[in-house]
Amino acid sequence: MKLIIKNGTIINPVHHQHEKGDVVIEDGKIVSLGGIADVSGAEVYDAEGFFVTPGLIDMHVHLREPGQEAKEDIHTGTQAAAAGGITHVVTMANTKPVIDNMAVLRAVQKRVEEDGVVKVSIIGSVSKRLKGEQLSEMGDLSAAGAVAFSDDGHYVENANFMRRAMEYAGQLGKMIIDHAEDMTMCGDGFMNEGIISYQMGVAGRPAVGEDIAVSRDLLLSQLTGCHIHIAHVSSAKAVELIRDAKKKGIDCSTEVTAQHLYFTDDYLKNYESAFKMAPPIRTEKDRQALINGLLDGTIDAIMTDHAPHADEEKDVPFNCAPNGIAGLETSLASTLTVLYHTGKMSIDRIVELMAVNPAKLLHISGGVLEEEGTADITVIDPDKEWVVRGNELYTKSLFTPYEGISLKGKAVLTIVDGEIVMKGGKVVK
Repeated sequence: MKLIIKNGTIINPVHHQHEKGDVVIEDGKIVSLGGIADVSGAEVYDAEGFFVTPGLIDMHVHLREPGQEAKEDIHTGTQAAAAGGITHVVTMANTKPVIDNMAVLRAVQKRVEEDGVVKVSIIGSVSKRLKGEQLSEMGDLSAAGAVAFSDDGHYVENANFMRRAMEYAGQLGKMIIDHAEDMTMCGDGFMNEGIISYQMGVAGRPAVGEDIAVSRDLLLSQLTGCHIHIAHVSSAKAVELIRDAKKKGIDCSTEVTAQHLYFTDDYLKNYESAFKMAPPIRTEKDRQALINGLLDGTIDAIMTDHAPHADEEKDVPFNCAPNGIAGLETSLASTLTVLYHTGKMSIDRIVELMAVNPAKLLHISGGVLEEEGTADITVIDPDKEWVVRGNELYTKSLFTPYEGISLKGKAVLTIVDGEIVMKGGKVVK
């Protein structure tokens, strides 16, 4: 069956394409791109007023399977991705058991084949059981398809161990994704350390704990030549450190979450556990530094760090709640609201940050629309205003910091391998 997306504005940064035209899809491939298509015998989707972009890619999610299916599973997590206009997610290794060997990785791949709604790539752990003591089976994991290595959720405290891990990952041609928080400084904190935490009487996680960790691992990248990717950067100083490292030619990159671009620690004054995450939401100064880092190219990608928890885990006093929020269904809308509708950033640049660059960084397919290429496509209504309600989301984790907030912009069609998986906000797979 032929599918034609008509009258949309095609946003295709790799080919510097920003023009109104039709996209014809058949047998999972893009048959033609641009111009006016003959609609006879085809299913037609009218995208007048909408953006037609390469499928969005989220390079940092936690699908929680295996072992933590009460929080999320591969089916619900990929449904949430489809609802958010994301056609490809990259899931972290901190499952139970940890993805530290080929057997677990292959089991996850099998579950993705059975229940995945969108494409899923898998990250292997740096260390066995995330303990930072013994290397994971990195060679086997790489051979089986792991796209990177990370102990995300844990900082690798031992500098010499991290050096050896980076040397090995570099030989395999894989990046290490670094959760950069020195836990000797941050481990006892629950939110950003600052005026708000002092007023609330809550122990803080100081930004300098992030800065120290970032600085150490940039130096190790310089020493080993391994590509280091700083996950979910949140502090102004860390952005500055990464900017300087790039100028020196250090092989590094970084990402920011949509929620760190939207919120500040002012939102935590009511002790709401929906805002609790690691690294924490910081100050307005930090938020502005993150936006500036995107604008000048220091920060390479916008992602979610989708880290869902069961409702009963988050519906507890603030200090008792686990870190992490669900973000797959709000990331695009939040980004459009903060950056596009304020005039700070073009839609072309947003697509680079949410599709093109993640594909390039991880050496995975996607991020571009091409004739004869795979039809992974997101259609976006930039002007659709909607109010976030946790109980209307596809994720199992209904506690969201965006609860009751009006956002502007939404994915209205998600296509994976030429198949519609979400239409009009409804996941159909």
